Amino acid sequence: MKSSQSIDQLFNRIANEHLYIETLETQHRDRLDFHEVAVWGIKCALAAAYAEGLAEGKKAKTSRSQTCN
Repeated sequence: MKSSQSIDQLFNRIANEHLYIETLETQHRDRLDFHEVAVWGIKCALAAAYAEGLAEGKKAKTSRSQTCN
């Protein structure tokens, strides 16, 4: 399982690459905290998050099966 910090880094990377949001940290400024995002950007970000989760699940399954043999 990934640590909370690495999950935050993953979320930040996906937000930056697919939604063009520089940070997911609260900035306490409406123009920095609220973003207008295209639906295709959201779709790409969700697909990237799903792919990362799927890959992480496959790694966990492989490591569990190796320890049982």
